[in-house]
Amino acid sequence: MNDLFKMNVLRQDGSDSGKQIDLSRLDKFVDVNEHVVYLAVKSWLANQRQGTHKSKERSEISGSTRKLFKQKGTGGARRGDIKSPLLRGGGRIFGPKPSEYTNKINKKEKRLALLSVLTSRFQEQAVRVIEGFKMESYKTKDFLKMFGALSEVDKKTLIIISEENNNLLLASRNINTVLVRRYSDVSVYDIVNYPNLLIDESSVNMLIKSL
Repeated sequence: MNDLFKMNVLRQDGSDSGKQIDLSRLDKFVDVNEHVVYLAVKSWLANQRQGTHKSKERSEISGSTRKLFKQKGTGGARRGDIKSPLLRGGGRIFGPKPSEYTNKINKKEKRLALLSVLTSRFQEQAVRVIEGFKMESYKTKDFLKMFGALSEVDKKTLIIISEENNNLLLASRNINTVLVRRYSDVSVYDIVNYPNLLIDESSVNMLIKSL
């Protein structure tokens, strides 16, 4: 197994803990399957759409059905009732209707897509494994002090944690280049959108088991 998958575990302050995590079990890390990654991202984005957009057509708005003007002799165009789409306040022509945008892919494709993007990040050496993230306060300045020792603030970074950490979530939410996710909630889109990964040691082991 390539040393690429043997990683040093860092402390929260960025120093080496002396421990090393063995990723040799990830024998599924093969060539990146870009098409499956595309399908997973497309599915995730489609599933975020609510599809509740709706506008009223002329048969759905309130108003009189009386013909406003006589058919001929006015010198103008023929006119129907006040609900005509040509009039202000009238119904909309071919307006949006509620739609179902759900796009499903099977479990094997999801698993392969996640393996592919993780492979890509490991190959780019954009992954750092941390012993754990401990935040005693929810202040952003305290988070930046900790985060600055592990990565650059201006780089988009995904932090993957093994359990709920309310202080970490609150302290990082004001920074638009940082996203915190539990390992069970991480999507392929998150990893594609955030090129740098900080993963706590427990999350790495759990991700391996889930894959």
